[in-house]
Formats: sequence, structure tokens, C-alpha cells
Amino acid sequence: QTQLVESGGGLVQPGGSLRLSCAAPGSIFRPSVMGWHRQAPGKQRELVATITSGGSTNYADSVKGRFTISRDNAKNKVYLQMNNLKPEDTAVYYCNTDGTYGYASWGRGTQVTVSS
Repeated sequence: QTQLVESGGGLVQPGGSLRLSCAAPGSIFRPSVMGWHRQAPGKQRELVATITSGGSTNYADSVKGRFTISRDNAKNKVYLQMNNLKPEDTAVYYCNTDGTYGYASWGRGTQVTVSS
């Protein structure tokens, strides 16, 4: 595998849940702080959650208490569990590094739409 591949997005009602998955090349995944980013229409991409190789996590205030990031170091995968979704969470979600040492090539992302 040579690129980041996100999956798990979809259409969900407000208050619903989704679990996003990302498969990453080992050369990117293993040494890196991994993160989930999102970009809503007309807005800049924002970093919403990060996780170190040791499992320490950090969240943007807008998602704290609702989103949970995790990683499986054996499978080179990172996940984002999203609960109590709100319409303002609607965006294309991407995984990548946290950007401290630059980004890998961006994947196609996965669309999350929160609407009744």
C-alpha cells in the first residue's frame, strides 16, 4: 500500500454515530503522530484529532467529548469514532500525519453528512 485510504463516511441524522477508518502505509504510520482532518465546503481544512504512536490523544474543542481517535499499530490503521454528530460536523474527513514534519500525499477522504 502506498497511499492513505479513508472509509466509513455516510449520511447520518443529528445525534447519530459513525466510525471512520484509515489504512496507511507503514512507512508513514509507524513513526508518526496520526491525525484526522476535515474540510467543510468553503472552509479551510482543520485538524480535529491526533494520536501518538504510544496512544496519547488530543482533540479540537469542537469535537472533544464526542469523537474518539484510536490506532492499531499492527494493522497500520487509525480510526475515528464519532458520536452525537451535529450538522456542523458535515465535511470530507481525511487522515494524515499531524503535519509536524510535513504531510504525506492526501487521500481522497470520506464524506460525512449530518442532516435530518
